[in-house]
Amino acid sequence: MYRPRTPGAKRDLLKRWNLPDRVFFACGACYILAHAFLERYGRPDMTVLWFKPAPGFTGNHIVVATEAWVFDYHGYSARERYIAHSFARARHWWPGWEAELIALPPDVLVSEERSRCHAGLWLREPGQFLHDALPRARRYRDRFGPPPE
Repeated sequence: MYRPRTPGAKRDLLKRWNLPDRVFFACGACYILAHAFLERYGRPDMTVLWFKPAPGFTGNHIVVATEAWVFDYHGYSARERYIAHSFARARHWWPGWEAELIALPPDVLVSEERSRCHAGLWLREPGQFLHDALPRARRYRDRFGPPPE
């Protein structure tokens, strides 16, 4: 996960859209990338995993995971190493940071209404960005190729 540099940057649709892809999909559009990934490669053994920060902390992140690996803006990472690294980095920025790992139904990824059914989650739909974020996510996803077997 990346830390947004400027307070309020996520609310400026133009600045947000003009971020490099890696930062765009790390800082607020991770779930759109997860949706694009599942759209192409989804299998029953894949889970949408939400890093839900403890109350008082920031650092939400959504990835696609299996028991062996995780996919996000980095590409593929070994699951346990990825989770340990994510917690360590977040604690570097925010001492005491904690998060719960929550499995989400995939349909919340592109539905603001369905996302809001999960306490603490409120996701924009792809068309609620400056431009539709889904084609951009599909192009970025394609840089990584199919998942490991």
